[in-house]
Amino acid sequence: MRRLRSALDEQLATLGEPAFPGSDEEAVAACTFLALRLEDPPRALLKAAVRCGLAVLADRAPGHSLEVRVPPYGAVQVIEGPKHTRGTPPGVVETDPLTWLRLAVGRADWKKAVDGNDVRASGVRSDLSEHLPLWPDE
Repeated sequence: MRRLRSALDEQLATLGEPAFPGSDEEAVAACTFLALRLEDPPRALLKAAVRCGLAVLADRAPGHSLEVRVPPYGAVQVIEGPKHTRGTPPGVVETDPLTWLRLAVGRADWKKAVDGNDVRASGVRSDLSEHLPLWPDE
């Protein structure tokens, strides 16, 4: 979380804005919205937003039956169901960082992202539409 706050506050300072005063989860949301606001978000900001957003998803949808991958920044296991211990999990979702952030705030529709091949989803529990967006765009 320290890295996320550092990346967020550094970018806000670059934009002439004050440091972010909110809670940790609010900081994750703010970092995500800021990364999407920028035409070319800095790698540290993008990485922090993706990793912390994945952690929020894992907290809200605990389990081990689905692996959500956002290369090159992170992966988490989520959703209750059969636990796997080796090899490929029973369900996998994979997308790029900006698509993940758009899904996290509701700027991308889950079904359209899957149908448009922006998200690759396989397995019985691979539909994340029930868990996204994490922070609806206001």
